[in-house]
Amino acid sequence: MILIHKSKIYTLETLYKAIILSSSLLLLLFFVSFLDPDWASYTLGVFICLSCSGIHRNIPNVSKVKSVRLDAWDEAQIEFMACNGNHAGRAKYESKMPSFYYKPTFSDCQLLREQWIRAKYERKEFIYTEKQEPYSAGYREGFLWKRGRDNGQFLSRKFVLTEREGALKYFNKNDAKEPKAIMKIEHLNATFQPAKIGNPHGLQITYLKDNSTRNIFVYHEDGKEIVDWFNAIRAARFHYLQVAFPGASDIDLVPKLSRNYLKEGYMEKTGPKQTEGFKKRWFTMDDRRLMYFKDPLDAFARGEVFIGSKENSYTVLEGLPPSTQGHHWQHGITIVTPDRKFLFACETESDQREWIAAFQKVINRPMLPQEYAVEAHFKHKP
Repeated sequence: MILIHKSKIYTLETLYKAIILSSSLLLLLFFVSFLDPDWASYTLGVFICLSCSGIHRNIPNVSKVKSVRLDAWDEAQIEFMACNGNHAGRAKYESKMPSFYYKPTFSDCQLLREQWIRAKYERKEFIYTEKQEPYSAGYREGFLWKRGRDNGQFLSRKFVLTEREGALKYFNKNDAKEPKAIMKIEHLNATFQPAKIGNPHGLQITYLKDNSTRNIFVYHEDGKEIVDWFNAIRAARFHYLQVAFPGASDIDLVPKLSRNYLKEGYMEKTGPKQTEGFKKRWFTMDDRRLMYFKDPLDAFARGEVFIGSKENSYTVLEGLPPSTQGHHWQHGITIVTPDRKFLFACETESDQREWIAAFQKVINRPMLPQEYAVEAHFKHKP
C-alpha cells in the first residue's frame, strides 16, 4: 500500500521510519491492506468503500473523505485514524442501535445505504434513543403514495401501524372510519423494490389474505420517511415475535423481521396436465412460496407453489421431460413434489442456473414444524 503526502510517496516501511507510529495505526494499516477499503472519512475516523464514499461526500458538514491511496495525508489525520477506526466508530455511533433496525449490506439499494449512513453519523439516531421515536414508538400514521390495483396510478392513502392492534391498515379516504385493508403484523413483510416499482423509494408490502399473498406497492417522496416506515414495520414484527416466542434471543428473531426475495424474474410455465401451451409469467420466490403473476406489479398471484425439502421428496431437475411441447424458451426446469411435477422454461442458461440454485437452497433446508401446516394448506387448495 502507498500513501502520498506533500508530493512524497511513503510505503509502509518508510512510513514506519518517518512517523512515530502507534501499534494501533499499524493494525489499521494492516486492516486497509487486507480488506482493501480505498476511502476513509478523516473527520469520522472510519474506512469506507467506494460506494459509501459518495454518500459521505453528500454530508460534508459531518464527513470529509479522502482516498487512502491517492490523496495527501498529514500527520494529524493519520494519528486521528489511528486513534479511531471502524471498531471504535461502531462502538460510538451504534451504541444504542435497536436490534430491529435494518443494517444494510453492499447489495441493498442506494436509499437504504444512504439513510443508514445519515441515521448513524448525521442524525446520530443510535446515540440518542429519543431520535428513534419515529419507528420505535409502536404507533405510526401518515400518508404514502399507493399504487392502485386496477388502474396502476399512485394515489395518496392514509396508513396506520399499531402494535396494540397488531396490524397495519390503510384507508382510501382521509375521513374513512373503516380501513380498506387490515394487514396483520404476524404475516407482514416489507422489502424495497425501487427498480420494479419504478421509484427510488419504492417499497413492496406483502401480507396474507385468505392464506394467499397480497402485494401493495408504496413510496414516499422523502427517503427518511419511507425508511422510517420500513423500520417501524420491523419494530412491530420484532415486538410481536418477542411475545410469540418468549424464549427466543434477538439473534434468532432479527432474521424473521423482514426478508428480501430469494429470486424474481420471468419464466414460462404450463398447467397441471402439461398439455397446455407455456405462458410467460413473473415469478417470485418468497421463502417456500413460489408465486407467479401475469405482471410484476399485480396485487394477487395467479398461483402459488409450495417448495418443501428433499427429506419430504421435493427435487429440482435441470431440463424438461422429453415429450414436453409448447415452450418457446429452451432452458427447462422440473420441480418434483410428492403430488406432481411443475414444468418451467427460462430464456437463458444463466437464468436457469440462478433459478435452480434458488430452488436447491430451499429444498436443502429442512422444513420447520409450522411449514408443514402451510404445505397441508397448499395440498388441500381447490
